[in-house]
Amino acid sequence: MDDQDYQIIAERPDDATRIAPLLDRTFGPERLTKTVYRLREMLPPVPELAFVAVEPDGHLLGSIRYWPILIEQTPAVLLGPLAVEPRLQGRGIGKALVRHSLREARRTGHRICVVVGEPGYYAPFGFRPAADYGLILPGPVDPRRFQAQELVTGALEGVRGLIARDETAAEADERPARLA
Repeated sequence: MDDQDYQIIAERPDDATRIAPLLDRTFGPERLTKTVYRLREMLPPVPELAFVAVEPDGHLLGSIRYWPILIEQTPAVLLGPLAVEPRLQGRGIGKALVRHSLREARRTGHRICVVVGEPGYYAPFGFRPAADYGLILPGPVDPRRFQAQELVTGALEGVRGLIARDETAAEADERPARLA
């Protein structure tokens, strides 16, 4: 697909009902058993980092969301799920969503991003093995797929430990951008 065939926009309220079936088509229902889903359960995604790729007529092609997490007491965001219609995968839509959303994460003051995904896909965006930073994910995960990135140089200096849900996100109607 060319850039003119779709646009990336902020997720709209009515997109949520279309995203869940897209995730099922992309990952299957077993996605709900993964460790990262325990970190997302019953929490809203970070609103300023929820995007969709749509055709000019509004048809949903892909989605990306981020979730609030803590590394011990340090705020961070968890990238994912990233989903693209299976028939359209490999055409650059997912990469465009990742580029766009990481740029917005930096712009809105987020400092650290974590992802569980294919290293070959995420390494070009600047992700490295999370174990290199001393990060630990609660529950089973393929260590090579568990990756992190400093969105601000030096943000992971002195930050180590267990990743947990950011429970304060469930209490907030709107999450302000995390600055400093």
